[in-house]
Amino acid sequence: MNGCGYTTGSAIPARFKTIYIEQFKNKIDFTSDSQRNLYMPLLEVKVRNAIINRFLFDGNLRITDKKDEADFILSGELLRYERFALRFTDNNDAEESRVQIIVAMKMWDNQKQEVYWEEGAFAGEATYFVRGALATTEASAVEEATVDLGRRVTARTVEDW
Repeated sequence: MNGCGYTTGSAIPARFKTIYIEQFKNKIDFTSDSQRNLYMPLLEVKVRNAIINRFLFDGNLRITDKKDEADFILSGELLRYERFALRFTDNNDAEESRVQIIVAMKMWDNQKQEVYWEEGAFAGEATYFVRGALATTEASAVEEATVDLGRRVTARTVEDW
């Protein structure tokens, strides 16, 4: 009998036990006119920490600080940080916005010395209300977007989605 193929287990081969996550590089050009007012200090650190936390939560791969002994090596570069309005009030003021963190990532199979997977534009995102009873800050949306990115990277690795 055929099934849908969904499983709660890991899709990665059993030989993979550890992962080393490199420091992320911030390649966002905050000097351009379109990015100048979008600077987020230490965004690359927040992204890396969120990914590490998600791998720790998932538990299929153990985080290691020894790059040369790791089964996987994950590297990444922040490409863009975007903020845009989704919904407006009657006065044409932004009411709800979305932030996106776009990164390029590569998962390296350290045993076979080859790329396991690579994504040129991987995104984590979150929406937030700017005004009203549900209003939150852009900073809290950035935290949610990093968590979303961590969840997507882990799923891409462990579930091969």
